[in-house]
Amino acid sequence: MCIFVFLCVSLDHFGRRLYSSCVRSSMLHESETWPVRKENLVTLQRAEMRMVRWMCGVKLKDRLPSKELRERLSIDDIALVLQQNRLRWYGHVLRKDDDDWVKKCMEHEVESQDQGEDQRRPGKRLYVRTVKHVK
Repeated sequence: MCIFVFLCVSLDHFGRRLYSSCVRSSMLHESETWPVRKENLVTLQRAEMRMVRWMCGVKLKDRLPSKELRERLSIDDIALVLQQNRLRWYGHVLRKDDDDWVKKCMEHEVESQDQGEDQRRPGKRLYVRTVKHVK
């Protein structure tokens, strides 16, 4: 029995590390600059939960909460990781010199595909506002 418990714990640890280092990093590659929409976030969360269920050996019909499965593997929600990545990159940009081209891009107005997304400027959105908009 002890060997079985040790084997399960080590597989969970190995699976979590493999997932965090390979799968999640591939899913969120350069996500710091993505204009993430709600549909994109939902797609990422669904894909993540499919992989988490597969790693835990749980089927969708077992109806276990996503939070419980993530706690079992000790991983954070992908939306939280996405926000942390974006804020970390934002901090790097804020520490750059004022004449740096990357910092100047923060004040650049970006055309929005959703007309009227920003009521003050229909069709326009600043990158700074995009970072603050992350939920």
